[in-house]
Amino acid sequence: MIDQLLEGNAGFVSGEFASDEAYYHSIAARQRPKVLWIGCSDSRVSEHQMTGSKPGTMFVHRNVANIVAFNDVNIAAILEYGVVHLKIEDIIVCGHTRCGGIAAIEDGVRENYIADWLCIATGAKEATDRIARERKLSREEKLEVLTEENVKLQIKHLNNLALIRNMHAKGNLPRIHGWLYRVETGAIEVLVDGRGPIGRRASRKPARRSGGR
Repeated sequence: MIDQLLEGNAGFVSGEFASDEAYYHSIAARQRPKVLWIGCSDSRVSEHQMTGSKPGTMFVHRNVANIVAFNDVNIAAILEYGVVHLKIEDIIVCGHTRCGGIAAIEDGVRENYIADWLCIATGAKEATDRIARERKLSREEKLEVLTEENVKLQIKHLNNLALIRNMHAKGNLPRIHGWLYRVETGAIEVLVDGRGPIGRRASRKPARRSGGR
């Protein structure tokens, strides 16, 4: 696999990089991302590929189950650098279907560090349990609801962080969006549309694909 990756890089250099060399030189000099992306570490979920965007477009943080933790210095530093220094105006929290982390939240997990991390999503599990009882959901339906509730919970966590809370007190930036990526179809659904009032629930429609940079 390592050799394949290096061969792939050679193909990238001679192909995509060479064909758009001026663009890659421009982002080598300075990055100007427009979006801060908080997604899952899942190997099937590539933010650039699913949105048809190029390197330099997004400032990215990924972890198991796209969680925003209050005590995570890593995500705190990424948020501060992104919105304060890079002046990013849009943050996307993107969950995805068939997520192993979401299944572990539902089923429980014994591994120490994974269990401790996923307990940050307890609020999403509790909300989903109530919805599942009311609607008599199947396991597959419940996992999808849990994925959505987790995105909504992590947006709530974001809005409660002092940095974001203080910025919102001065205006509507950064705008915060909640998306669901379907690994089985490749489509994105907008769960929370940050372009309206903060935290507004969106209709379940696929998002438009980006046209490039």
